[in-house]
Amino acid sequence: MKNALFASRDSSPAINPISPARELGAYEEMWLQPGATFKNIAERFAKDPTALPSDFVAHSIADARAREVFQALKTAGDHGFGIRINHAGDYPERLRDAQHPVELLYYRGTWELSETRGVAVVGSRRASEEGLKRAARIARELVGAGFTVVSGLAAGIDTAAHRATLEAKGRTIAVIGTPLGVTYPKENAELQAQIASDYLLISQVPVLRYSKQAVPQNRLFFPERNITMSALTEATIIVEAGERDANPSARRASSTAEALHFGLLLRKIGHHLASHLRGAGGDPCEEVGRYLGRFG
Repeated sequence: MKNALFASRDSSPAINPISPARELGAYEEMWLQPGATFKNIAERFAKDPTALPSDFVAHSIADARAREVFQALKTAGDHGFGIRINHAGDYPERLRDAQHPVELLYYRGTWELSETRGVAVVGSRRASEEGLKRAARIARELVGAGFTVVSGLAAGIDTAAHRATLEAKGRTIAVIGTPLGVTYPKENAELQAQIASDYLLISQVPVLRYSKQAVPQNRLFFPERNITMSALTEATIIVEAGERDANPSARRASSTAEALHFGLLLRKIGHHLASHLRGAGGDPCEEVGRYLGRFG
């Protein structure tokens, strides 16, 4: 994090230095306040678009929280991580399109991958064998078309998409619903480590808040990360989102005509692709591949 120690709040020359550690600690402290959510934190920043987390938290408290976070991540084995802060450095402006934009992201790996053209592939944790095969085929088609495959490292469709991408020698980004130092599911520990080392692993989950609350409350971070994933990408493809799936965003999407017929939901470029698919009548994986070739 030392190479990001000073940055300006916009593209103009630096006037007020920004300490990433202090901003990290301040953001974590905001999350420790009773009733804190992505929505109400985003609303606080919306009232002052130039604000930084440290504008809301005493510096001494922010610095103490930062030390707690560093120790927690060090204990978890995450020594080489970075952060991205709104108004500083390489924070992705596309994230401001999210319903409740996050002010700070943790990451490990090659941040530049976030600037490549990406498509998210997500879906059921309890996918059928056919669903897993379809997710893998779609991932390979996306790699062949030059896209970065983005997913959430969950069991089922997410894992199939990540693994197929790596097998095809493509680029992948994982946006996880836990802090960097936590792996869920546990069996994806090796896959998560590989993505963090060779590609890009992103988390918007506050480390201290996550550690201080129970599993049922922490599950709420998963649908929120799906919103960030969507904002980072040009399209979202949902494969096999069933009624029993734990992903509420995917479950809602499965009610659309595209999801029911093809197991897909696409946004942005997907509006045109969905129209194309409806009239194609062929195998959806092959149609995705043919259509994405237009964007190469």
